[in-house]
Amino acid sequence: MIYRKLYPLIGIGLAALMISCSSNRFTTSSGLDRRDFRQKVEGKKTNLYKIANKNGMEACITNYGARIVSLMVPDKNGRLQDVVCGFPTIGEYTSQSQNYGAIVGRYIGRILGARYTLDGTEYQLQANHSLGHTAHGGNPNFGARMWKVKHTTPSSITLNYVSPDGENGFPGNLDITLTYTITDDNALDLQFEAVTDKPTVLNLCNHSFFNISGNLNKSVEDQIMWVDGDYFTPYDKNKCVTGEMWPVESTPLNFKTPHSIGEHINDNYGQLKVTNGYDHAWVLNHPGDDSKPAMWVYDKESGRKMEVYTTEPGIHIYTGNGLKGKVKGKDGIYYPFRAAVCFETCHFQDSPNNPQFPSTALRPGETFKSHTMFKFIIEKTI
Repeated sequence: MIYRKLYPLIGIGLAALMISCSSNRFTTSSGLDRRDFRQKVEGKKTNLYKIANKNGMEACITNYGARIVSLMVPDKNGRLQDVVCGFPTIGEYTSQSQNYGAIVGRYIGRILGARYTLDGTEYQLQANHSLGHTAHGGNPNFGARMWKVKHTTPSSITLNYVSPDGENGFPGNLDITLTYTITDDNALDLQFEAVTDKPTVLNLCNHSFFNISGNLNKSVEDQIMWVDGDYFTPYDKNKCVTGEMWPVESTPLNFKTPHSIGEHINDNYGQLKVTNGYDHAWVLNHPGDDSKPAMWVYDKESGRKMEVYTTEPGIHIYTGNGLKGKVKGKDGIYYPFRAAVCFETCHFQDSPNNPQFPSTALRPGETFKSHTMFKFIIEKTI
């Protein structure tokens, strides 16, 4: 009788061991190792998750900051290469302040003076910028928070974060759900939903650093870009938005006709002097319409073209002007100057203090929804 009681327990133990071993059989095209992404942050376990499609396109996501760690995309010869910057271990993400691949919020960009008024109430936010502004939602932002994995499939992952009332000064318990999907037509699809129990403001964005050439040692300046935007939001000398919208016509920010990123990036133009390159928000011509590309970028050597679709009214394009070859990333690469470009689909900086901009207000009973898709295709020539 004793042995009969023990055999089922031994069987259960062996089954558990087999499941545990199976969970460690985790291979990635990028060479990332799940064991390097296991740590505790805020008392919760970090991990690495893989999603892929039938074509072999693959993304690795960590629940720390809901970050895209790698994105393997085929080139014109079918060769898979990583097209985003990042780090090979979780410790490198948690030990330094950066936004590689992160979901930034509650408000990406700056809120000037670290305050805003909504429905007659003024809210004082955490001032984490040297000039007294709130930058990227305060410190830490959502990119340094632990997200809960709600659901996974071979091609998708759904994560959730509940930002508590008063976090970095923002009102309302904010419940956010994000789903990443690798589609069969080689797109990385991002779907956001959020609800709140108090009136608040919200401006979420993924902050991946892309180099679609697959060579993260190489500048993006030779890549060709097109942007469906007739206006942009200018800065003052302190890189604070003025609340205006200037036409791109006759400026280096005119990408209505495709040309290389580097063609005018060093022009003697005041806005470029403020930011040492492109670091501006384009006002999209078809806000809310994700049925047509908002912009695209093309790399001739690899044949990769990445189209960006979004429901957001703007796209903030940052050409890695702050990269200085001092940050060591995946494959031991020290990311050089302008080795990547960010395509941040979002609302505009300081919108809560600029009623002429599209509203970022979210109130109880409403559901925030946002969709962005990075779609990869192969073009022999442009």
